[in-house]
Amino acid sequence: MIPAPLPPDPPQPDRDCPLCPRLVAFRSANRAAFPDWHNAPVPSWGPRDSRILVLGMAPGLRGANRTGRPFTGDHAGKLLYATLLDQGLARGRYEERPDDGLVLTGCRVVNAVRCVPPANLPQPVEVRSCNGFLAGELAAMPALRVVLALGVLAHNALLRTFRIPAARLPFGHGRLHALPGGLLLADSYHVSRYNTSTRRLTPAMFEAVMQEVVARAAA
Repeated sequence: MIPAPLPPDPPQPDRDCPLCPRLVAFRSANRAAFPDWHNAPVPSWGPRDSRILVLGMAPGLRGANRTGRPFTGDHAGKLLYATLLDQGLARGRYEERPDDGLVLTGCRVVNAVRCVPPANLPQPVEVRSCNGFLAGELAAMPALRVVLALGVLAHNALLRTFRIPAARLPFGHGRLHALPGGLLLADSYHVSRYNTSTRRLTPAMFEAVMQEVVARAAA
Protein backbone atom coordinates (compact mmCIF):
# COMPACT_ATOMS: atom_id res chain seq x y z
CA MET A 1 0.00 0.00 0.00
CA ILE A 2 1.29 3.46 -0.90
CA PRO A 3 1.32 5.68 2.19
CA ALA A 4 -0.89 8.75 2.11
CA PRO A 5 1.01 11.96 1.37
CA LEU A 6 1.78 14.23 4.27
CA PRO A 7 -0.15 17.50 4.64
CA PRO A 8 1.69 20.65 3.53
CA ASP A 9 4.57 21.87 5.67
CA PRO A 10 3.29 23.81 8.68
CA PRO A 11 3.74 27.59 8.57
CA GLN A 12 6.87 28.81 10.28
CA PRO A 13 7.44 32.32 11.63
CA ASP A 14 9.51 34.59 9.41
CA ARG A 15 13.08 35.35 10.41
CA ASP A 16 11.93 38.86 11.33
CA CYS A 17 8.58 37.81 12.81
CA PRO A 18 6.95 40.98 14.26
CA LEU A 19 4.28 39.39 16.47
CA CYS A 20 5.86 39.99 19.89
CA PRO A 21 7.41 43.46 20.38
CA ARG A 22 9.38 42.49 23.49
CA LEU A 23 10.91 39.49 21.73
CA VAL A 24 11.62 41.54 18.61
CA ALA A 25 13.58 44.05 20.70
CA PHE A 26 15.51 41.29 22.45
CA ARG A 27 16.24 39.60 19.12
CA SER A 28 17.57 42.86 17.68
CA ALA A 29 19.82 43.39 20.69
CA ASN A 30 21.20 39.87 20.39
CA ARG A 31 21.85 40.29 16.67
CA ALA A 32 23.95 43.35 17.47
CA ALA A 33 25.78 41.65 20.32
CA PHE A 34 26.20 38.21 18.72
CA PRO A 35 26.04 38.61 14.91
CA ASP A 36 27.19 35.04 14.24
CA TRP A 37 24.32 33.45 16.17
CA HIS A 38 20.98 32.25 14.77
CA ASN A 39 19.02 35.03 16.57
CA ALA A 40 15.68 34.24 14.90
CA PRO A 41 12.63 32.06 15.48
CA VAL A 42 13.81 28.47 15.91
CA PRO A 43 12.09 26.04 13.54
CA SER A 44 10.68 22.68 14.53
CA TRP A 45 12.90 19.66 13.93
CA GLY A 46 12.24 16.02 13.11
CA PRO A 47 10.07 13.93 10.80
CA ARG A 48 6.44 15.03 10.43
CA ASP A 49 5.24 11.44 10.17
CA SER A 50 6.33 10.82 13.78
CA ARG A 51 3.88 9.58 16.40
CA ILE A 52 5.54 11.68 19.12
CA LEU A 53 5.95 15.44 19.46
CA VAL A 54 8.23 16.80 22.19
CA LEU A 55 7.04 20.28 23.15
CA GLY A 56 9.38 22.64 24.97
CA MET A 57 8.95 26.15 26.29
CA ALA A 58 11.19 28.53 24.31
CA PRO A 59 14.75 28.65 22.93
CA GLY A 60 17.57 29.25 25.39
CA LEU A 61 19.70 32.31 24.77
CA ARG A 62 22.96 30.40 24.34
CA GLY A 63 21.26 27.21 23.23
CA ALA A 64 18.79 27.09 20.36
CA ASN A 65 18.88 30.86 19.88
CA ARG A 66 22.58 30.47 19.15
CA THR A 67 22.53 27.22 17.16
CA GLY A 68 19.14 27.35 15.45
CA ARG A 69 18.15 23.81 16.48
CA PRO A 70 15.78 23.08 19.39
CA PHE A 71 17.49 22.20 22.69
CA THR A 72 20.92 22.30 21.06
CA GLY A 73 23.84 23.95 22.81
CA ASP A 74 22.53 24.32 26.33
CA HIS A 75 22.19 22.07 29.36
CA ALA A 76 18.59 21.04 28.62
CA GLY A 77 19.57 19.21 25.46
CA LYS A 78 21.94 16.85 27.26
CA LEU A 79 19.24 14.89 29.08
CA LEU A 80 16.65 15.25 26.32
CA TYR A 81 18.75 13.91 23.47
CA ALA A 82 20.49 11.25 25.56
CA THR A 83 17.05 9.90 26.45
CA LEU A 84 15.75 10.09 22.88
CA LEU A 85 18.80 8.14 21.72
CA ASP A 86 18.34 5.58 24.50
CA GLN A 87 14.67 5.10 23.58
CA GLY A 88 15.41 4.57 19.88
CA LEU A 89 13.84 7.85 18.79
CA ALA A 90 17.08 9.24 17.39
CA ARG A 91 20.37 8.00 15.96
CA GLY A 92 23.88 9.38 15.92
CA ARG A 93 25.52 11.34 18.68
CA TYR A 94 24.53 14.58 20.36
CA GLU A 95 27.48 16.95 20.54
CA GLU A 96 25.65 20.22 21.27
CA ARG A 97 25.93 21.65 17.77
CA PRO A 98 23.57 21.48 14.76
CA ASP A 99 26.13 19.75 12.52
CA ASP A 100 26.80 16.90 14.97
CA GLY A 101 25.01 14.37 12.75
CA LEU A 102 22.23 13.64 15.23
CA VAL A 103 19.04 12.58 13.43
CA LEU A 104 15.57 12.30 14.93
CA THR A 105 13.87 9.13 13.70
CA GLY A 106 10.80 8.69 15.88
CA CYS A 107 9.80 12.10 17.14
CA ARG A 108 9.62 15.80 16.28
CA VAL A 109 10.72 18.62 18.60
CA VAL A 110 9.30 22.15 18.78
CA ASN A 111 8.93 24.99 21.25
CA ALA A 112 5.68 26.64 22.30
CA VAL A 113 7.36 30.03 21.74
CA ARG A 114 9.81 30.17 18.85
CA CYS A 115 11.92 33.20 19.86
CA VAL A 116 14.22 33.49 22.85
CA PRO A 117 12.65 35.55 25.68
CA PRO A 118 14.50 37.73 28.20
CA ALA A 119 15.34 35.79 31.36
CA ASN A 120 14.22 32.60 29.56
CA LEU A 121 10.58 33.29 30.44
CA PRO A 122 7.92 34.05 27.82
CA GLN A 123 4.97 36.21 28.79
CA PRO A 124 1.41 34.89 28.38
CA VAL A 125 0.72 37.23 25.46
CA GLU A 126 3.76 35.79 23.66
CA VAL A 127 2.54 32.25 24.18
CA ARG A 128 -0.81 33.28 22.70
CA SER A 129 0.81 35.05 19.75
CA CYS A 130 2.86 31.97 18.85
CA ASN A 131 0.07 29.46 19.42
CA GLY A 132 -1.02 29.40 15.80
CA PHE A 133 2.35 27.95 14.79
CA LEU A 134 1.92 25.15 17.33
CA ALA A 135 -1.56 24.43 15.98
CA GLY A 136 -0.01 24.22 12.52
CA GLU A 137 2.51 21.65 13.74
CA LEU A 138 -0.25 19.45 15.09
CA ALA A 139 -2.21 19.66 11.84
CA ALA A 140 0.87 18.72 9.82
CA MET A 141 1.51 15.49 11.77
CA PRO A 142 -1.18 13.00 10.71
CA ALA A 143 0.34 10.07 12.62
CA LEU A 144 0.71 12.00 15.88
CA ARG A 145 -0.39 10.06 18.96
CA VAL A 146 1.40 11.59 21.97
CA VAL A 147 2.63 15.08 22.82
CA LEU A 148 5.21 15.21 25.59
CA ALA A 149 4.98 18.63 27.29
CA LEU A 150 8.14 19.71 29.07
CA GLY A 151 6.86 21.91 31.84
CA VAL A 152 3.63 23.68 32.67
CA LEU A 153 4.02 26.42 30.06
CA ALA A 154 4.25 23.86 27.25
CA HIS A 155 1.35 21.91 28.77
CA ASN A 156 -0.88 24.99 28.84
CA ALA A 157 0.17 26.07 25.34
CA LEU A 158 -0.96 22.72 23.95
CA LEU A 159 -4.29 22.94 25.77
CA ARG A 160 -4.76 26.40 24.26
CA THR A 161 -4.65 24.94 20.76
CA PHE A 162 -7.67 22.82 21.74
CA ARG A 163 -9.34 25.68 23.65
CA ILE A 164 -9.26 23.61 26.82
CA PRO A 165 -8.94 25.61 30.08
CA ALA A 166 -5.76 24.73 31.94
CA ALA A 167 -7.75 24.23 35.15
CA ARG A 168 -9.61 21.35 33.54
CA LEU A 169 -6.44 19.32 32.91
CA PRO A 170 -3.79 20.49 35.39
CA PHE A 171 -0.12 19.78 34.79
CA GLY A 172 1.58 17.09 36.81
CA HIS A 173 4.80 15.23 36.22
CA GLY A 174 4.02 11.77 34.86
CA ARG A 175 0.35 12.53 34.23
CA LEU A 176 -1.45 11.54 31.04
CA HIS A 177 -4.38 13.48 29.62
CA ALA A 178 -6.74 12.43 26.84
CA LEU A 179 -7.34 15.13 24.23
CA PRO A 180 -9.77 15.36 21.30
CA GLY A 181 -9.03 13.26 18.24
CA GLY A 182 -7.43 10.44 20.20
CA LEU A 183 -4.35 12.48 21.08
CA LEU A 184 -2.61 11.95 24.41
CA LEU A 185 -0.80 14.64 26.38
CA ALA A 186 2.03 13.42 28.63
CA ASP A 187 3.61 15.73 31.21
CA SER A 188 7.18 15.95 32.45
CA TYR A 189 9.11 18.50 34.41
CA HIS A 190 11.30 20.51 32.07
CA VAL A 191 14.79 19.16 31.39
CA SER A 192 16.32 22.45 32.54
CA ARG A 193 19.59 22.84 34.40
CA TYR A 194 17.70 24.01 37.49
CA ASN A 195 15.39 20.99 37.59
CA THR A 196 18.14 18.46 37.02
CA SER A 197 20.61 20.15 39.37
CA THR A 198 18.07 20.25 42.21
CA ARG A 199 17.02 16.65 41.45
CA ARG A 200 13.45 17.74 40.89
CA LEU A 201 13.88 15.80 37.66
CA THR A 202 16.33 12.90 37.61
CA PRO A 203 17.39 10.93 34.52
CA ALA A 204 15.45 7.95 35.86
CA MET A 205 12.29 10.04 36.25
CA PHE A 206 12.56 11.37 32.72
CA GLU A 207 13.35 7.94 31.31
CA ALA A 208 10.21 6.54 32.95
CA VAL A 209 8.05 9.21 31.32
CA MET A 210 9.68 8.63 27.94
CA GLN A 211 9.17 4.89 28.19
CA GLU A 212 5.46 5.47 28.81
CA VAL A 213 5.29 7.91 25.89
CA VAL A 214 6.94 5.41 23.53
CA ALA A 215 4.63 2.63 24.68
CA ARG A 216 1.51 4.75 24.28
CA ALA A 217 2.60 5.98 20.85
CA ALA A 218 3.07 2.42 19.66
CA ALA A 219 -0.30 1.18 20.95
